[in-house]
Amino acid sequence: MGCGTSSSMKDRKSENALKAALIIQNWYRGYSARLKARHRYALTIFQSIEYADEQGQLQLSNFFSFMLENYTHVREKDRELVTRLFGSSIQDNKDRQDYLGLIDVPDSYSGPRLQFPLTFTDIDLLIEAFKQQQILHAYYVLEVLFETKKVLQQMPNFTHTKTSPSKEITICGDLHGKLDDLFFIFYKNGLPSVSNPYVFNGDFVDRGKNSMEILMILFVSFLVYPNDLHLNRGNHEDFMMNMRYGFTKEILHKYKLHGKKILQILEDVYTWLPIGTIIDNEVLVIHGGISESTDLNLLYRIERNKMKSVLMPPIPLDGDHVREKKNKVGTTITAQGIRTDGSISEQLTKHEWEQVVDILWSDPRGKRGCYPNTSRGGGCYFGPDITSKILNKYQLKMLIRSHECKPEGYEICHDGKVITVFSASNYYEEGSNRGAYIRMSSGTTPRFFQYQITKATCLRPLYQRVNAIESSAIRMLKERMISRKTDLIRAFQLQDCNKTGKLSMGQWAFSMENILGLNLPWRSLSSHLVTTDKNGNIDYMSTFQDLHIQKPVKEVQSSLIETVYRYRSDLQIIFNIIDSDHSGLISMEEFRSMWKLFKSHYSVHIDDSQFDELAERMDLNKDGSIDFNEFLKAFYVVHKFDKLSKSDTKLA
Repeated sequence: MGCGTSSSMKDRKSENALKAALIIQNWYRGYSARLKARHRYALTIFQSIEYADEQGQLQLSNFFSFMLENYTHVREKDRELVTRLFGSSIQDNKDRQDYLGLIDVPDSYSGPRLQFPLTFTDIDLLIEAFKQQQILHAYYVLEVLFETKKVLQQMPNFTHTKTSPSKEITICGDLHGKLDDLFFIFYKNGLPSVSNPYVFNGDFVDRGKNSMEILMILFVSFLVYPNDLHLNRGNHEDFMMNMRYGFTKEILHKYKLHGKKILQILEDVYTWLPIGTIIDNEVLVIHGGISESTDLNLLYRIERNKMKSVLMPPIPLDGDHVREKKNKVGTTITAQGIRTDGSISEQLTKHEWEQVVDILWSDPRGKRGCYPNTSRGGGCYFGPDITSKILNKYQLKMLIRSHECKPEGYEICHDGKVITVFSASNYYEEGSNRGAYIRMSSGTTPRFFQYQITKATCLRPLYQRVNAIESSAIRMLKERMISRKTDLIRAFQLQDCNKTGKLSMGQWAFSMENILGLNLPWRSLSSHLVTTDKNGNIDYMSTFQDLHIQKPVKEVQSSLIETVYRYRSDLQIIFNIIDSDHSGLISMEEFRSMWKLFKSHYSVHIDDSQFDELAERMDLNKDGSIDFNEFLKAFYVVHKFDKLSKSDTKLA
């Protein structure tokens, strides 16, 4: 009897323990699912804003064509401007000595000294120097760029490479200036060599702070192993993209004396980078993707160096007849391109240009067909049927591409025929995503290697990492919202027929998407963005309660401040293009003229007198010139909670 009672109690205890374990397990699963959902929403915000920015960047191409027709100042500087935007590269007419002749490497320089012709030792030397945060002298940077250009000019648009079971190839995606990721890849996978070939699939630069170091390591490695290290052009190997996304600024900061020379030759080197790599005549490696009209035979033949920038499309012509007309710059537009000072500089045809844009900018999607890439504003979305069609047409088996940040560093789609690989870990924020690279050889399945670089000795708990990523994403989204405050309020008020100051969740979400166009789950994000009453109605003015744009001049209308803040990146690129000597200064006259053109093209309804007053106030020393970078820096968003945290710090 006693034994039976004891056994029954043990059974009940075991049953209770099992129930408790199941309850804990279910709770943890729900907890993990909620964290993953928050992480996913944060990544969606980052990506939506990133693509919207790229869309704005691509729209600048229309503005530059508009500017060419309407820019009114007829001076020598303007002819240089037109040549830079639409003409052929000027570096072909300049000798290497024009760049290097007057540059000395002083005895006091303690950084790496490269010996030409380069060897494996120079790769090692460079990597060790960069690990110590040393800067490669401008003389060596220019030498590397000239040598790289010379070798690239001998290469076809698509490089071919072969593997074997004993010789795998490694494929890396976007690095975006994240040097620690490159160091990690080389540490785990080995340095490039004849027996350890690599493909780097574009977007080496921008966003991260060490784009120059990555570029130098890759170019030096390429010069040592030109047949075993393959460099594909990405959409960020583009001087206009660099102006917005940071590489131009990095170069001018690190090379204050010779930065302009580096930028000039780099602009030319980009155009000679191959479009893609073909492995074992089976695997096509390109940066972005394909379209239903992708013609590899045409892409093999085009003169790729004519593609200066995706923002510089061929000048549109009416019909097939040659059309000539004088614009206000004194430049003749012909079917051959731009003619300045009697010389003809050819462009790609519109069809050729579109082919390259598709290769650099397109993204795969699950939906069948081929349709415009509305998120980025360039290239297309291509479905599994398009992948099969193009691969079959050219007897290929697989497409490997990059261009998109993936949470796990890679993604397989289209029945295994398309692989995306992205090698920049922590792309948006620390903990936001893993990086990955691929190893493969003929007849084998690709193998994926994932990693996530962290400076911390101990990885933070998942909830802390998700909190940090989510906070950063919401912060970025709120800055987007405040830049459209006037438009959003107008949209809210149109929905608020009874003038209550409140909207239903559906009305608020509709207004947000209608104005911002970010395709975000606004209902799910509402708890982070607005105040909701007990009936579920939203106080729509609470959308802006935590932040405002700092006004450099208090008397200026908010609508002008919002407009300048919203378009500050576009304006900075435009002013940088005009500022050909990189002085950071443009005249008040140029400043006003460009604003009027910009306002006209973008249909900005702001009174000129308001902008004139703002410009006058920003000319601090009254010399008739404006430091436009400082001007644009004066417009920034103040977050209420930043002030609170600073106050807390001071009190502590």
